Amino acid sequence: MSDHRRRIFGIGVNSPDSTPASSRDASPAAAQQDERPANSYAVVPAAKLDKLSRKGKNRATKRRNVWIFFVLGGLLGVLVAGFFATSNGGLDKLADMAGLSDMNLDAILDVLPAGLIQEVRDLQTPEKDVVNYDSFAIGLQARSEGVSARYPVIMIPGVISTGLESWGTEEQSRQYFRKRLWGSWSMMRALVLDKTSWKRHIMLDPVTGLDPPGVKLRAAQGFDAADFFITGYWIWNKILENLATIGYDPTNAFTAAYDWRLSYMNYEKRDQYFTRLRNHIELGKQVSGLKVVLLSHSMGSQVLYYFLHWVEAEGYGHGGPSWVNDHIESWINISGCMLGALKDVPAVLSGEMRDTAQLNALAVYGLEKFLSRQERAEIFRRMPGISSMLPIGGEAVWGDHTSAPDDRPGQNITYGNFLSFRQSGNDSANSSTPSSNLTMGQALPYLFAHTQQWYRDATQQAYSRGVAHTGKVVEDNQHIPAKWINPLETRLPLAPDLKIFCFYGIGKPTERAYFYRDDPASSSGNNVTTGDGDPRVMIDTSHSTSDSFVDRGVIMGEGDGTVNLLSTGYMCNKGWKMKRYNPAGIKVTTHEMRHEPDRFSARGGPNTGDHVDILGRSSLNDLILRIAGGQGDKIETKVYSDIMMYADKVKIYDDEVEEA
Repeated sequence: MSDHRRRIFGIGVNSPDSTPASSRDASPAAAQQDERPANSYAVVPAAKLDKLSRKGKNRATKRRNVWIFFVLGGLLGVLVAGFFATSNGGLDKLADMAGLSDMNLDAILDVLPAGLIQEVRDLQTPEKDVVNYDSFAIGLQARSEGVSARYPVIMIPGVISTGLESWGTEEQSRQYFRKRLWGSWSMMRALVLDKTSWKRHIMLDPVTGLDPPGVKLRAAQGFDAADFFITGYWIWNKILENLATIGYDPTNAFTAAYDWRLSYMNYEKRDQYFTRLRNHIELGKQVSGLKVVLLSHSMGSQVLYYFLHWVEAEGYGHGGPSWVNDHIESWINISGCMLGALKDVPAVLSGEMRDTAQLNALAVYGLEKFLSRQERAEIFRRMPGISSMLPIGGEAVWGDHTSAPDDRPGQNITYGNFLSFRQSGNDSANSSTPSSNLTMGQALPYLFAHTQQWYRDATQQAYSRGVAHTGKVVEDNQHIPAKWINPLETRLPLAPDLKIFCFYGIGKPTERAYFYRDDPASSSGNNVTTGDGDPRVMIDTSHSTSDSFVDRGVIMGEGDGTVNLLSTGYMCNKGWKMKRYNPAGIKVTTHEMRHEPDRFSARGGPNTGDHVDILGRSSLNDLILRIAGGQGDKIETKVYSDIMMYADKVKIYDDEVEEA
């Protein structure tokens, strides 16, 4: 069952994604539910919940539904028509005809009947009341148990979760001044009504990797930068609410937002990002007298790992070999894609991923008309930061033609064949597909051979994806910036007092490998390696199996729905236990979180393990509060998956084993 259907309709009782309630971890806020004192905190009191659920049911339901379907249905019809409009200006004409080009929320409210507006507000009020009760529950419970703010906290968001706003003052940008072109409804409006301009603003210059001439996009700053992606879709907001409940505010907590489109070296070149992050950490220690706790999520963990090298390196951060040990108390690594994200490869190669492969024929038609595979691939390539998440470790981590570390018993397709190709029969001479399947070690060269020269140069100069098998090579790599994103080629800082906590979700099907075929819509394959960059291949959505192991051309594995288990779990459970990667013996504590979604919650509820939704998980929030409050030493390692078995099959070994 697709993730979209699960979120809309819920999971059936007997479906594979459904988990018995008895197996779920209890929310820390409700650990003593049956014997709590009268003044303890509950998510929602039973009487209040019953009252909220009944509120509004006896109103004029029929009249309200008529208005909603008539007015909002009409607006939806215009937007649907616009979605399928052609690129010849029909979309703008449609907007002008409908009067939407200058329409805002106030204009819509002015023309709607007052009765309808009040009834919609009445519908929302009970939902808001429930959210208000639920949002602060973990913090309230922790506070009642004596947990309070101790260490300064700095949060590094993940990829795409930081809003980007326009600061350009050229004529083409003035209409967007200080409006978010990523992470807001302004983005949606610009994308639908002025796609060409939106693309021109969001894509970086292919040669410099910086803003195109006349365009100036910058990462939004402050807590607003990453609390919500768009209104109603929270990212860091629940963590912020709970931190605030135990005493955090802008004086002792900070969000280090960044422009995730840039290559890491350009973070510093254009925005002085790493210098500013270092200054915030030093200021936090100076004001509080205590070292700082760092939280990172997803790609933010790669950014932070890069920073740990930059800040101490001579000629860069100039901090010296003891800076990390002197300034950082703990690193909370949440869903960190330390070895990359596999879905990055099809995104850059053909503008696809599982999310697009699972769309039905009508949705695919509409998407291709509005934003084609070629356009999507171009956008991904013109965001060099995205390519920092191309998989790391090659065949040593991801397997070869015969097997992969995470192959399951009885599995008839090895994950080691990362890209499997179906030949195009009589047209094989002009086919874009290779004559054999590709391992990870072969897939990345294939990707670079089928993309533009500027993309190959920028990506290969900025990032390294190999494996250092000896301590000497690791030490040599400490002086090479391109190696700093790769934990298999560099080491952790010499910071014996630092504590690392790895929290990530498990048990949610995650894309692991792909079936590909020629793209019939592309031109003949003879010019596939000339560097024009247009995708000549596409995910072969005709491949599926009854057990959903292969879902429309995507071979599923283990992870959090976005990042594979080997990427989130290998370094935490095995790699950083090796001396050459962790010579100071930094303590690494891993706490896996099973994906046990609430069938009736659009975001998975308090026990979700989803890559993004985990930020609202009850047990994760509780653990964060305890580490920030100085009780991290009480947290124990909890591993439920088979990551240790997989890690033992990865072909990376201790120096001592190699020498023996």
